[in-house]
Amino acid sequence: MAGTLFVVATPIGNLEDMTFRAVRTLKEVAVIACEDTRQSRKLTEHFSIPTRLLSYHEHNERDRTDELIAMLEAGESVALISDAGTPLVSDPGFHLVETAVARGIKVTPIPGASAAMTALSAAGLETDSFRFAGFPAAKPSQRRKEIEEWKAARETVILYEAPHRILGTLADIAEILGPDRRLVLGRELTKLHEEFLRGTAREIHAELERRPAIKGEITLLIAPAPEPVAGPVGDADLRAEVDALVAVGTPKMDAIKQVASRHGLGKRDVYRVVS
Repeated sequence: MAGTLFVVATPIGNLEDMTFRAVRTLKEVAVIACEDTRQSRKLTEHFSIPTRLLSYHEHNERDRTDELIAMLEAGESVALISDAGTPLVSDPGFHLVETAVARGIKVTPIPGASAAMTALSAAGLETDSFRFAGFPAAKPSQRRKEIEEWKAARETVILYEAPHRILGTLADIAEILGPDRRLVLGRELTKLHEEFLRGTAREIHAELERRPAIKGEITLLIAPAPEPVAGPVGDADLRAEVDALVAVGTPKMDAIKQVASRHGLGKRDVYRVVS
């Protein structure tokens, strides 16, 4: 009988957020697959978890998956963790879970901390509908294309960003999404120096720019786009808006969807106008 693959969430900063179930599971499995054994050893030593650690990261994911699947099919259970938070959420692990599911191996989630959900719960922005965008592209031109896609988003957009890129990302957001879009920046969540910055992209940019250094893990939330102003829109305007999105790299069908959503129109209606 095959073992079970446990996908175990770990704290994103404060070790007191580790669950009893997570500790028990990590003690009972045959091996713990983790991104960085040095980082994860701090966790296992703190909770007196003797289980062997095995590195599993983006550079060895394919080879390690074969090894772990073999263990699971031999009847041993495996735990998958990331350096912090919930595995697979902007972290390695998808290939292992995908393969386990395809092989009929039981996959059991052990829920816990997630930076995205932690930030959303305290941001004060719309929570009924949200979009997790992960890390924006590092290349500025590609990042700007991604931000353009959020222009008409009717849900809160959640993303992660590195400290050395956050000023550039905020500047792009201010330019592309406009000066009035509300944002919330969460930094060092659950840690000693946890903070939330609220305001426009320009206001948060100005606050961070005044600091001698920007450090820590960053989660950025963008408020939904305001409801469109009611009123008729002409065919020429629709074509112009679709063309503008396509010009910055948005696929035509995606551009049609965005423009239709922006004006409360059916996708087919916009398609007929621009085709």
